Amino acid sequence: MNSKILIIDDEEAIAWALTKAFQREGAIVWNVGSAEAGLTAAKKYQPEVIFLDIRLPKQDGLSVLQELREVSGGAAIIVITAHGNLNTAVKAVELGAFDYLTKPFDLSQAIETAKRASLSKSQGQPIESFDFSEQELVGHSPSMQAVFKRIALVAATDASVLITGESGTGKELVARAIHNHSLRKDKPFVPVHIAALNPNLIESELFGHTKGAYTGAGQSRLGLLSLANGGTIFLDELGDVPLAVQAKLLRVLEHQEVLPVGAINPLPIQVRILAATNANLAKMVEKGEFRHDLYYRLNVFEISLPALRERKEDIPLLIKYFLRKLGSQSSLPKSTEEFLVAREWKGNVRELRNALEHASILARGGPLLPEHFPTETISSPLSTQSIQELVASWVKENHQNSTDLYDQFLAWIEPHFLREVLDRCEGSRNAAAKKLGLARATLRRMLAKYQINTTLSEPDDESDLK
Repeated sequence: MNSKILIIDDEEAIAWALTKAFQREGAIVWNVGSAEAGLTAAKKYQPEVIFLDIRLPKQDGLSVLQELREVSGGAAIIVITAHGNLNTAVKAVELGAFDYLTKPFDLSQAIETAKRASLSKSQGQPIESFDFSEQELVGHSPSMQAVFKRIALVAATDASVLITGESGTGKELVARAIHNHSLRKDKPFVPVHIAALNPNLIESELFGHTKGAYTGAGQSRLGLLSLANGGTIFLDELGDVPLAVQAKLLRVLEHQEVLPVGAINPLPIQVRILAATNANLAKMVEKGEFRHDLYYRLNVFEISLPALRERKEDIPLLIKYFLRKLGSQSSLPKSTEEFLVAREWKGNVRELRNALEHASILARGGPLLPEHFPTETISSPLSTQSIQELVASWVKENHQNSTDLYDQFLAWIEPHFLREVLDRCEGSRNAAAKKLGLARATLRRMLAKYQINTTLSEPDDESDLK
């Protein structure tokens, strides 16, 4: 890497590590510990790449970012911080930062970013800022900082974005943040929750219809896509879109036009499509339940939201945010905060917010105590990840000094699985065997092995007795 690199960071250990890493790559490196010294060095040495920390002793990094670009002749600036949030990430990209790294990061990541930066100078044009005071995308965890960065990078483009994550993680908030910081921010933002639409009228709701197109269509009506013309439409629960409608949605993406139900000629529109799902669309594509061409057109850029249990360090910050937003006068003892951090939060951020509102009502201005919070939560659908975590936990507890781990695992899981299938088949061994894809004799032996009795008595045929 034959580049000139300037590092502006007051943490000596980080500056030293980066300097040594880049020198090993063949780069010429300078490092300074303040924004003021950084401006002087950038003007003097004309570096091609600048690593800029945000939190510096006097002036913060963002306040001098544009000036650094000017005095250095357009150096590619890589912002680094341990305290990033959505505002920080978006502001850095607005001001022309080439990339955004959150501490701690691997040196290999920094080297790879510097190589890309040395080959390309950032050409991003600043666009007006927007008010983040009402946004609920709160968090300082590395996983949320990565989300903020991806929002910042994609917002000013017209790319389709697929937002994934469990229910309650804030997918619509991400969509709104993307729209609010896009060039379409003064145009409509239309959220559409597919699962809430009448399955028989989804096509009409999205694309509109002409008068007399079907029984009850007394007059022509614009669809939701047309109502979002010039702006952004957000399709939540994308996996619920029927295959027939998926084909028409693909046409919107490819040709920017809609064909209302009953119409002959399409209508031109200009709309950006953001979509969200908690389903595994890739699996749905494999099963033929979702069009592969539509999947790839919608998934130009993906933003994956972490579950709340994966970023528990953000829970205290979220609690303070929601209590302030709710106008709650209740205090939060440390023991209650620890109680809340320890909970699983299957409903994610939405469940936390609702639980805090519930507790605030019961506390009536007094301290929030564990007994003020709901004791039961609605179980979310079991995900592949949660199954993997359960299996991993079991193996960890049982693998030592075991020579028959597989048999132990089957004995642990098989009886419950068989009982559940039998319950669904109302105790019928014949129906259960068919559903399981097993011979009835095989199922009978398995039931006998685990001493599972069926509620219905069914005669074995001759094939079972052989």
